[in-house]
Amino acid sequence: MTLFPAVVDAVMHESIIGRAAEKGIVQINCVQIRDFTENKQNQVDDYPYGGGRGCVMMAQPLKSCLDNIMSTTKNLRSRVIYLSPQGRPYTQETAKRLKRDYDHLVLVCGHYEGVDERFIEHCVDEEISLGDFVLTGGEIAAMAVADSVCRLVPGVLSDEECYTGESHWDGLLEYPQYTRPALWEGRRVPEVLINGDHEKVDKWRRKQQLQRTMEKRPDMFSRLELSDEEDLALLRQIKKEAGRMKLTEEVTCRPAAAGDIPVIMDMVAEAKKSLGRFHVDQWQGDYPRENIFRDDISRGECFLLLHGDEPAAFFVLSVMPEPCYDEIKDGKWTAEMPACVLHRSAVAGKYRGSGMAERLMLFVERQARAFGLRCIRTDTHKKNKPMQNLLRQSGYRYRGNVEIDGEPGHDSARQAFEKILKNRCGEK
Repeated sequence: MTLFPAVVDAVMHESIIGRAAEKGIVQINCVQIRDFTENKQNQVDDYPYGGGRGCVMMAQPLKSCLDNIMSTTKNLRSRVIYLSPQGRPYTQETAKRLKRDYDHLVLVCGHYEGVDERFIEHCVDEEISLGDFVLTGGEIAAMAVADSVCRLVPGVLSDEECYTGESHWDGLLEYPQYTRPALWEGRRVPEVLINGDHEKVDKWRRKQQLQRTMEKRPDMFSRLELSDEEDLALLRQIKKEAGRMKLTEEVTCRPAAAGDIPVIMDMVAEAKKSLGRFHVDQWQGDYPRENIFRDDISRGECFLLLHGDEPAAFFVLSVMPEPCYDEIKDGKWTAEMPACVLHRSAVAGKYRGSGMAERLMLFVERQARAFGLRCIRTDTHKKNKPMQNLLRQSGYRYRGNVEIDGEPGHDSARQAFEKILKNRCGEK
């Protein structure tokens, strides 16, 4: 019910809702209130009793218009709604209720200084507000309500998941969405969305929903009653990560140069302290030394990760066979195929827990492919649980045990891991 049916028609009969109306899935009728006046001037408003600015819509044209509408819908579950700044705030739950409980909605669009209160008292079932602000008329609010309810009708959208995963459906905001290209203006699509592991994608998206709601809409988050163990585990993870550094710049990787050795050794010193605190007998002597990194750099096997312009991590990926791996015990390597070896790696202390370690593992894979290899092998100390977890999360499999000879006087036992990279399209 509106004074401007052409305006509403122009919007509601376009795009998704318009196509649904053409198919007969929904029916949208815009009725001109002015057609139901009882005076020659087609007057729909008059001055308010008691004085004041502006005019008020008269009860008679509204009631006559409504009676005409209701005369054709006697067998439908109808609901008359007045769009008003005094109504209850509109939410997704309201949209779901209106779709579930009624077949027919009459949306009354007010104008001027409002409508005669007697029409509201006598004819209106419910008042709805889009928020704590005032519009010049009810059409925008009515179209918002109509759109949000119609899209829940089966057949309007291609699949139920088109709306069940969106913001507000289950009290959470929607996860972020991305499309091609994978790199735009220096910003990269999260790698988890590219790798094709649907279980990890679902977990990432759920975590993003929880985190976004917590940060952007604490009022919504405070009303949540989460009981699912996976959700609670994700919340613990989010809270743990809250105080950690955020990656706000692009992360890049380049071959290390001799001038990078001091910063690499600083990262090594930080890693040694961290391993020592957890009683991990790895890198607890004078290994790895500067001369080792000089040799790595001269062979083009040492790589530095940068967060913006700041060094954040390093790794060494060698195409040279590792003799210690020939004597693997309690297991075996997956296949006889050329392999590269991830030897030495560390993340700068300030970047721990930021996701930089996961980025490092992705750059390791990219470099392996650049070397023309699909098999990556590495080892770590049996007590180095963070590294073991990172390897497993990155798709590496435990293959057995090896003995390394680079740290005399320290525990030489290591757990061996391996990852076989999948073929890309066009690769043999």
